[in-house]
Amino acid sequence: MKIKYLLAASVVSLSTAGLMAVPASAQSTGTVDFEDNVIIVTGGRSDVGGVEIPKTPKAKQVLDEEIIRRQRPGQTVNDIVNLVPGVSFQNNDPWGSSGGSFTIRGFSSDRISQTLDGLPLNDSGNYALYTNQQVDSEIFEQVNVNLGVTDVDSPTASAVGGTINLRTREPSDDFKLTGTLSVGDVFAKGKPNSRMYMRGFGMIDTGDITGMGTKAFVSASYVRYDNPFNNYGRVDKQQYNGRIWQDIGSDGDFVAVAGHYNENRNNFFGSFSLNSFPETRADRFYDINYPCTVDSVPGVFETPAEVAAPGYVDPDGVNGCGAEFDRRFNPSNTGNIRGASRFTLAEGLVLTVDPSYQYVKANGGGNEELLEGTRNVGGTEMTGFLSGRYYYGRDLNGDGDMLDEVSGFDPSQTRTHRFGVISNLSFKINEDHSVRLAYTYDDANHRQTGSTSVALLNGDIADVFPINDPLQTADGFTLNKRDRQSYATLHQVSGEYRGNFGDLTAVIGLRAPFFTRELNQNCYTTSASGFLDCVGGVNAAYEAANPYVFDAATNTVTGSAVPQSRTYKYDDILPNIGLTYSFGQASVFVNYAKGLSVPGTDPLYNSLYFPSDAPGVQPLPETTDSIDLGVRYQNGNIQAQAAGWFTRYNDRLATAYDPVLDKTIFRNLGRVDKYGIDGSIAWMPTPDAMLYVFGSINESEIKDDVQLGAGNFAPTAGKNESGAPVWSVGARAQYRVGAFELGAQVKHTGKRWVNDINTASVDGYTLVDLDLRWTIAENPFGDDVALQLNVTNLFDELYVGGFGGGLTSTGPFVQIGSPRAASLSLIFGY
Repeated sequence: MKIKYLLAASVVSLSTAGLMAVPASAQSTGTVDFEDNVIIVTGGRSDVGGVEIPKTPKAKQVLDEEIIRRQRPGQTVNDIVNLVPGVSFQNNDPWGSSGGSFTIRGFSSDRISQTLDGLPLNDSGNYALYTNQQVDSEIFEQVNVNLGVTDVDSPTASAVGGTINLRTREPSDDFKLTGTLSVGDVFAKGKPNSRMYMRGFGMIDTGDITGMGTKAFVSASYVRYDNPFNNYGRVDKQQYNGRIWQDIGSDGDFVAVAGHYNENRNNFFGSFSLNSFPETRADRFYDINYPCTVDSVPGVFETPAEVAAPGYVDPDGVNGCGAEFDRRFNPSNTGNIRGASRFTLAEGLVLTVDPSYQYVKANGGGNEELLEGTRNVGGTEMTGFLSGRYYYGRDLNGDGDMLDEVSGFDPSQTRTHRFGVISNLSFKINEDHSVRLAYTYDDANHRQTGSTSVALLNGDIADVFPINDPLQTADGFTLNKRDRQSYATLHQVSGEYRGNFGDLTAVIGLRAPFFTRELNQNCYTTSASGFLDCVGGVNAAYEAANPYVFDAATNTVTGSAVPQSRTYKYDDILPNIGLTYSFGQASVFVNYAKGLSVPGTDPLYNSLYFPSDAPGVQPLPETTDSIDLGVRYQNGNIQAQAAGWFTRYNDRLATAYDPVLDKTIFRNLGRVDKYGIDGSIAWMPTPDAMLYVFGSINESEIKDDVQLGAGNFAPTAGKNESGAPVWSVGARAQYRVGAFELGAQVKHTGKRWVNDINTASVDGYTLVDLDLRWTIAENPFGDDVALQLNVTNLFDELYVGGFGGGLTSTGPFVQIGSPRAASLSLIFGY
């Protein structure tokens, strides 16, 4: 029986005199190859029970497939890396396809770069990370987490808080079949009915089909389940992956192309004001007004006399059917193509090139009232998106008048075409010294609109993408609540030197990014907060009614800024210096890195309210200075690391999403000092047992009070940032007896401040998960056949899930934490 999972490999011991090159598993082919040739581990195997701590000057941790496969099949990778110290993830549901909230060392997900084989996965506009759109866990080789520092060739505009690098597995040399069939449900107190979960995954490896290293795999998965809390929402997700690989020669050279496509259909759910958060487990489950029927019924025509009669009330009013937050939807179609290649040009001289393309079509939003009439603007009747409402100037529901408010939808739509390449030229001077030069290119064509559609009679939407057939006004233009086209371009040159001087290893890197942000705003900007009026382009009558005036003496604006284009540029020189000193099986390391985070599209577009030559009009980038200092211990059956860290954060721009306004709220906290300690130890006392313990302390200090208005300040000085846990601690234990393997993991997430003035907080919570795997047969076309039981939130803890925090609010919108759930999976070849 070929047992190949977490504890299957026996402990390997090597003498301390032996040397073994170990991949650091960073993001691009160039970084992987460069670190393969330099990083040296003495005294034993490179991982313990699926946990690897690379011997680099940076605080890194790797989880490989041995531990990934023990988690629930199909779970989002961001939930899996919750086992890494410093990481905090709150999953919106037990199954992983509905999103969640994520931080590393207190940095939110829009300040963390997540990549797949070097391809950036963060949104190119606001840098958001959508954890429900990640690739299937079965195709991962490993996940590498940089705690606080990025790689020198990283194509990121915002990663001042660290990186998560996902590596796709190499196709097998042999023909292989891999599959997973899973069923599950929520088993929580107070659940009124079934919340069935179903998932299927299949993968075929061709093996070497030419005898010359040509191999490939293709995979497909489908998942469907009801949301865990109410009687309406459902997740429906399909995904396809593939990779073809061609070996070249005998020096490790290759060319590979991978592809990915994902369709996700899901609703928002489980969001409450903290002040009305469920008090009991049973209160987590609720029904919304569904099924229902909207009041607006096509074909009800009123005569002119009826309309003119005193006390007339139009029978086609809106009754709220379909307006609940839980009826909002969040569909996405995402895909990418990823190339990877390595070419040995001469002895010690290696070129790697990783090109990529990705496509995004996604939106988020919900119900809104659409007005058939027009709005009087300065004496002119106009159509468009005006003062936060939609005016069409035409009959929308077919009742023969233009007097109605009609139920409809207005999601925020995004379409992205993104091209990139990461290239590295490395030279191994000798066994102890290597250098590399890298060029990184990233170009995103980012279109953001907000078109509308009329609701069906049951309050649903006919097409989750209204942009496919958008509503037009009587004036002949598509009505949008936003209408902008952005181009985000990065040209980056970087270099790195690595040298071994006996027991001392030095790494010196320099990254020089040049960012350009081209903005094209097609609407009128009515405030510095980014509120808009959209009337189909330039409109002389609108401008006459809202004349734009800028007072240079007071730096204030009245009226509306006209549609316009503007280009901002950002660049910096970012050094990265690290040292590792080894003594026996232990080592100490120190690393300094400077970081840069370019403002996202929202604050950039907000600045268009002011003239291009106004003082301070260009939003400032965030900058960081980060230091890690730590110690490691590695031998045949132990991997341990402890690191202290400090980050000075300048011009910290914090964000929080308001689902009522459907708008992201920004606040500049000025300088923030962040510091803490991360630690972990993985121990295999026997080949059948593993114990892993980890924990972190994450502190922060806002240095100044934040100005709210003239002479009005929020007392933030000396306070912690909100939204991230102050501390966390966890453990995983696993033991194998014959064909059975039992695992248990626990994590306590500490207190989180609700606001930046630290007047309100949410309590910590503890989650316990169990997994049991029974290897029942041998798969002739791959690894063994097994049954795997996964139980999450074993004790059904009631807790506050994710939230973004705020400046002074004591009642932000928060998610309900995932309830207890269990799944049973039939697994073959994985």
